[in-house]
Amino acid sequence: MNKILIYALLLWVGVFEGLAQDSLKTTLKTFRPEEQHGISYQLVGQILSSYHYRKVEINDQLSSKILDNYLENLDPSKVYFLAEDIQKFEAWRNQFDDDLQQGNVSKAFDIYNIYQQRMYDRIQYTFDLLRRDIDFSIMDSFLINRENAKWISTYKEYDELWQKKTKSEALQLKADGKSFEVWSDILRKRYYNLLKQLAKTKNEDVFSYFVNSITEIADPHTNYFSPRAAEDFTTSMSLSLEGIGATLQTESEYTKVREVVKGGPADRSKQIKANDKIVAVGQGKDGEMINVLDWRIDDVVSLIRGKKGTIVRLEIISVDAVGNQTKIVEIVRDKIVLEDQAAKGSIKEINFNGVKQKVGVIVLPTFYLDVAAMQRGDKNFKSTSRDVKKLILELKAQGAKSMVIDLRNNGGGSLQEAIDLTGLFINKGPVVQVKDHFGAIEIDEDRDESITWEGPMCVLVNRFSASASEIFAAAIQDYDRGLVIGEKTFGKGTVQNMWDLNQFVKLGTLKVGQLKYTMAKFYRISGGSTQFKGVIPDIEFPGMYSDKMFGEEASEFSLPYDEIQKASYTVQGNAKAKLATLKSMHENRMALSKNYQFLLEDIEFASANRKQNYFTLNEEVYKAEIAKNEAKKKEREKAKEALKGKEEDGNLILDEAIYLLLSNTAQ
Repeated sequence: MNKILIYALLLWVGVFEGLAQDSLKTTLKTFRPEEQHGISYQLVGQILSSYHYRKVEINDQLSSKILDNYLENLDPSKVYFLAEDIQKFEAWRNQFDDDLQQGNVSKAFDIYNIYQQRMYDRIQYTFDLLRRDIDFSIMDSFLINRENAKWISTYKEYDELWQKKTKSEALQLKADGKSFEVWSDILRKRYYNLLKQLAKTKNEDVFSYFVNSITEIADPHTNYFSPRAAEDFTTSMSLSLEGIGATLQTESEYTKVREVVKGGPADRSKQIKANDKIVAVGQGKDGEMINVLDWRIDDVVSLIRGKKGTIVRLEIISVDAVGNQTKIVEIVRDKIVLEDQAAKGSIKEINFNGVKQKVGVIVLPTFYLDVAAMQRGDKNFKSTSRDVKKLILELKAQGAKSMVIDLRNNGGGSLQEAIDLTGLFINKGPVVQVKDHFGAIEIDEDRDESITWEGPMCVLVNRFSASASEIFAAAIQDYDRGLVIGEKTFGKGTVQNMWDLNQFVKLGTLKVGQLKYTMAKFYRISGGSTQFKGVIPDIEFPGMYSDKMFGEEASEFSLPYDEIQKASYTVQGNAKAKLATLKSMHENRMALSKNYQFLLEDIEFASANRKQNYFTLNEEVYKAEIAKNEAKKKEREKAKEALKGKEEDGNLILDEAIYLLLSNTAQ
């Protein structure tokens, strides 16, 4: 490289880092609790101990969990805190319960102040590393999964860890063909942006981090919302991103896609899936990609939201990616309207045993209800049960003799709509039981004796079918009205309520935020809870994701499965009469299905990738691994393309569900 160019580059680097350091000299501050924080803290403790379904006991055991969870949330990869810091915090292990009752949050701020100092130190060290040559020919590796790693005890180990961490990030960029100037610039800006995020942190943010480390111990659906988040009710309740149709959450240093809204831009792109991790965000076709690792979620939201018709680019680590390999996805922002999420029906004409059969298929993305239209007296307001009833009548008129209700990736919605939808398939009766935090049980029923569909039916579910979807699927299963086919469901069987903490506290103009807490639990009419266990299909397909990865089982703090007394109801079908025979037929068909073999291979491949704890730091080895995986991917795509037309349309679970449904009704 030209010496003048090298000198200019180093000069620019020095100026860039100097600006970063100068900016942080005035913004790296000591965080302290504010007047309202102590009162809010006490209120949260009282609600968790008195009104939460779990009725959290405030004792030393809780105190110990608070410390561990706070440290886990701040530094999940154990790359910032040192063992000497942890040793200092250990002296407080049994004191957080007393502090909760007294409204003392000073220790939480003390811990965060040390955390930000360590982060600042490591970012400056990374700037220093990026001025040096990095040797990618050395055979070495970096531990990716540091969940069970020990805290770093010496500064020598500290520096070695960050050398490997920086090298792993650089190698991923270099292997993509980026030059030193480009990849070093990307990493430098990444850490400079992290410094800017650190500078934006406020006392309220520190308080929120800490309080949410307590609320999620009660259960993962209990959350504290700061006054800033609570002001935008829609965003604070769902963390929904206007513009692309996705719901986000923070996980470790990443912003993760929790859910993709059916019919939205992200869903239509076919490039974004639940549990993808967002690394960077860019505006337009060629705007700078801004790294968002360790960013606050509201700041990530502000980057992704935008006007309809504009382009946003997301650099993501796909849920099924090899290692931390990234890709850039381009999405055109659009307005998410109710019609995009509405139920849709179609007819599938199948040649079954030499006879053409018409099967109705209704895809239901969510359990929706246009409350505003209903309240203003609009007779044509949109609702799940009304739309599905209309679709059933249309499919009947087209000659459908059997019906499939597809609830895959349906994350739930209106409880009443789940009850009313069940009513379309049964002659009245209980649908779900709800047990509140006082132990009182309420049975919600369908009281309409009419049945819209009396014929054979089945329900399709997967790991991301949750809440209202599980209530409907469980009721159909308990009434034996139809088979449930697919993957084990999510297991979200809890009910949340939102309390505005300002109603309990008057501090002039100061606001104290809101608390969403779990106050009840859903139970099937047969007595078992849908919580944690979910709905087990009558005919089960293997899932791409393990139970410990996604669903209620992924959180150590989820409420457990239990049972109550069954409700009084009468079975209204005989869908499982031939279940043993159907299972045998299913196993025989899957043994001969190439699509099913592809599914098993994909599961095995994804599982093997997740078990890789180390990232190679040798460029040749890394490139060889990527090339091998790319070749395998192309080979798989070619084989799948050759299979088209030979095994229906490739929608394995839907095709098999239709076959089993028709087999179940065949004489």
